[in-house]
Amino acid sequence: MSATESVVVERAGSIMTVTINRPEAYNALNAEVLRRLHAAVRDADGDPAIRAVVITGSGEKAFCAGADLKELAGMGADRAHRTLHAGQRVLRDVERAKIPVIAAVNGVALGGGFELVLASTFAVMSTRASLGLPESGLGLMPGYGGTQRLPRVIGAPAAAHLMLTGARLDAQRAYQLGLSPVPPVDPADLMATVSALAEKIAAQGPAAVRAILTALDTGRDAPLDAGLELETGLAALAVAGVESAEGIAAFLERRPPRFTDPAPASEKAE
Repeated sequence: MSATESVVVERAGSIMTVTINRPEAYNALNAEVLRRLHAAVRDADGDPAIRAVVITGSGEKAFCAGADLKELAGMGADRAHRTLHAGQRVLRDVERAKIPVIAAVNGVALGGGFELVLASTFAVMSTRASLGLPESGLGLMPGYGGTQRLPRVIGAPAAAHLMLTGARLDAQRAYQLGLSPVPPVDPADLMATVSALAEKIAAQGPAAVRAILTALDTGRDAPLDAGLELETGLAALAVAGVESAEGIAAFLERRPPRFTDPAPASEKAE
């Protein structure tokens, strides 16, 4: 890993790993990191050969300690608004990616780092991880989506408590609150665990994965009937697609499916 790159992108087969590489600053998010992170996720999202993205932090202490306070200090409201809006846009594109984005939380995830975890498809945490939104203790407030995403995951009272007190969650408590779908793992096993999950997802029908993520994102805040209508349309396209033909044939023939096209051009509604 290059010591000069603030974000390091590596690819192994269909999995892209994006590492925030500012260990001397606890992998804090400055403008360059956000720009490079954004570019990496967008590149992966547009590459049909990439089936999953893993985001992690360099070193053993931090996933990401949040926004770089040295950049924020002294900003006027107008410039701060532009800066925060740009960061929100990066995290929203992470959230809307058509391929899964898995956060491998190897250490502290504070402020914007926690917000990056919340924007990811899901997170896997090492036992060394801890999460928090400590902005109120600095006379600040979350600005990359924390006030909106955290209550949707853990409920409004628990989210308010964390933001108003600046309390931290250890990895086990974060898992109990639903911030990760799997129990915390030993730090030495984190990347292997994440890689296995990413490979498992990569083996699924890629068009189906994209459709599921679309339904989850679009339907998250939609009325139930609208969400169900969206699901019906996407599921009908899946039934009529070449990907499902291969998946069903493989099941009947008792063999692994051979999915090759993440967005079959021949899919159409009938």
